[in-house]
Amino acid sequence: MAEELEKPIPTEESLMEKIHGHDSSSSSDSEHEKPESPSALKAKIYRLFGREKPVHKVLGGGLPADVFLWRDKKLSAAVLGVATAIWVLFELVEYHFLSLVCHILIFALAVLFLLSNAHAFMNKTPPKIPEIHIKEEHFILIASALRNELNQAFVILRSIALGRDLKKFLMVVVGLWVISVVGNWFNFLTLLYICFVVLHTVPMLYEKHEDKVDPVAEKTLKELKKHYMVFDEKVLSKLPVASLKAKLG
Repeated sequence: MAEELEKPIPTEESLMEKIHGHDSSSSSDSEHEKPESPSALKAKIYRLFGREKPVHKVLGGGLPADVFLWRDKKLSAAVLGVATAIWVLFELVEYHFLSLVCHILIFALAVLFLLSNAHAFMNKTPPKIPEIHIKEEHFILIASALRNELNQAFVILRSIALGRDLKKFLMVVVGLWVISVVGNWFNFLTLLYICFVVLHTVPMLYEKHEDKVDPVAEKTLKELKKHYMVFDEKVLSKLPVASLKAKLG
């Protein structure tokens, strides 16, 4: 009984501390339950082809990406203008590539030859013409990158030829058929120029309107997957591919 009487009676201040402690704990809990930040929600948004990097990084970054995305408008316009001039010369004017190279070299050598002689006649120092040396490392890097891409392509073609991936087989056949049809419409140079113009315009337009394009692309891909599943169920699943895989495996 004496010990019970000696227990301290909770004062008003201790009661207030408990109340404030409860409030702080509840506020901390509510802070943990806060909704995700806009950046985190934006990261979960579907992006075309499942990309996780910005368009600039997807294009490799650096100067080529700056040109395709029009970071430097003067440089991008100059590159597009040069490509258009080359296409006009070779396609509309029907100029030949070898003739163009020879004429450019003749003009450049004639100008440099006359300038050097003019400076020597006026007792001035001749113009400084830089010495150009192509490094072996650059060719090795280009050849190595090309070799890796060709090896990867051969691996895919081999797996398709062995009948291991019917989906890839159909995609490659359709892609080659589309290229053959388009190739009948244009010659190689015009097709190359069209691809260059597409690379020079589509990435820039996509980067500006990606928030509108990605939802439409997501819906389109979902519909294509549905149609592919129906096609797979009604047609592909009935093909004797499983038995061929078992024999090959």
